[in-house]
Amino acid sequence: MTNKMDFSRLMPMDQIIGEDEKDTYLLRQMGAQAKEYLSSFEWCKSIEEGGLGWGVGGIAAVFLFRIIPASSEIDDLLWVIIGDLPPAYLVTDESPTPLDALGVYVNLMDEWVATVRAGESIENCIPVNTLPTLENADTLEIRLSFLKQKVLTADGEAHS
Repeated sequence: MTNKMDFSRLMPMDQIIGEDEKDTYLLRQMGAQAKEYLSSFEWCKSIEEGGLGWGVGGIAAVFLFRIIPASSEIDDLLWVIIGDLPPAYLVTDESPTPLDALGVYVNLMDEWVATVRAGESIENCIPVNTLPTLENADTLEIRLSFLKQKVLTADGEAHS
């Protein structure tokens, strides 16, 4: 599936610059981790291009990648959210901007937290690379709350 996303609004992977030297280093490191994460899936044959859409070094970042998928059923454009929280990839269908993708990510992770707290199966939740314990749900909720308060409004929209 080919989607038309505007890579010109993204910071190319080899040109990532943060607020200062430390932020730049952390964002570049997160970019490498995002590429490694996406490349770990067998349905991702290779990554053609990528860019940083939004990020705070060491906290969270949203990258967009154009991949060569292993089959035509796999989207060739994917957001990757990474940082001091579980990594995830998202399709771009309902997330035309990096902060839209972050909002979708937060909502999906909130569902995981609620499901874990309810003691229900996480089978239908977004995959999270940690055990579904109350302690892990609490830790994730703190990070999600930070993103909601500092980056997104309560309804998942970006602050202007």
